[in-house]
Amino acid sequence: MIIVTRLNGPPFAVNPDLLERVESTPDTILTLIDGTKYVVTEPVEEVVRLVREFRAAVIATAHRLEVAPSAQAAGEVADAGDAEDAGRPSPDAERPHLAVAVPLRASRRS
Repeated sequence: MIIVTRLNGPPFAVNPDLLERVESTPDTILTLIDGTKYVVTEPVEEVVRLVREFRAAVIATAHRLEVAPSAQAAGEVADAGDAEDAGRPSPDAERPHLAVAVPLRASRRS
């Protein structure tokens, strides 16, 4: 969420993933994907900077999770050939199997 200030005073948070566009006419107008409009005091450039910082923070957090997963979340997906071993830890695997991968079948058209 990014925090912006309404033209008439109070700040509020908006989900940047719901922003369709940001316009300057001369006030800055945030238009959401559902058509809702908010007039804010921040200039367009500031709103764009806030959205970029938000998205960069999301990516940085995801990267930290990939690099250093918690011990409880560690695991791997088993191959379909390991179905009989599902639930039993593999002696050569560092992480337990979490699920058995099921191959998709081609759809039959009639």
